[in-house]
Amino acid sequence: MTLVDSHCHLDDPKFDPDREETIGRARAAGVETMMAIGTGQGPPDLEAGLRLAERYSFMYATVGVHPHDASKAAEETFERLGRLAGHPKVLAVGEIGLDYHYDFSPREVQRSVFARQLEIAAEAAKPIVIHTREAWEDTLALLRERWRGAGIMHCFTGGEREAEQALALGFHLSFGGVVTFPKAENVRQAARMTPPGRLLVETDCPYLAPAPHRGKRNEPAFLTETVRRLAEVRGQTPEDVAALTTANFHTLCLRCGARNE
Repeated sequence: MTLVDSHCHLDDPKFDPDREETIGRARAAGVETMMAIGTGQGPPDLEAGLRLAERYSFMYATVGVHPHDASKAAEETFERLGRLAGHPKVLAVGEIGLDYHYDFSPREVQRSVFARQLEIAAEAAKPIVIHTREAWEDTLALLRERWRGAGIMHCFTGGEREAEQALALGFHLSFGGVVTFPKAENVRQAARMTPPGRLLVETDCPYLAPAPHRGKRNEPAFLTETVRRLAEVRGQTPEDVAALTTANFHTLCLRCGARNE
């Protein structure tokens, strides 16, 4: 199988002891392309993903301020994001959105920073990567009001209703290890109903390792387990899901990146 991990945090300190080996295992498992999410530890560092993408030819990046770090954003943050969004290896702006579970940043600040980054993505003509947790209503309201482009609902954990709303807005749904969890039938139902052309896969590593690795540090090589379970859910072969999600990523992200080089 040839795979794309559309969302990985390989800059995370958990990979400091064996980052090269982790990447090698991913490549050996068939993960030919990885999109390194550039939120890192938040501003002022905006290039966590880009540093990796510039080092590896098969790796690309996003830039953005995670909702957890919204309080760290200043005007110079948005100016730098605008410049970085034009980099040829930056394929999207993200992960951005709202997180009302932890509220590490005040909700009003989260919404304001989210809105500014939607403007930056629109100006750069890049897709967006959305993080939403316990904030579906506000996330979708802001997208309906302020976004007219393409994007990814990262680590989709909603059900059928949320999937319908996101798909109606033109988003791709990206499924990770959660689809393998025994109690995640709502996520599997969303995966069943996702149109073939809107399906993506990811690890969100080092988080949310799929069964049978649950509880361990996640890594891109484990994407094969997610793809196998997703194939069972959709009544397809793993090879078909791998080919489909790889093609979708290329259409959504790589062609956009090529247009901006």
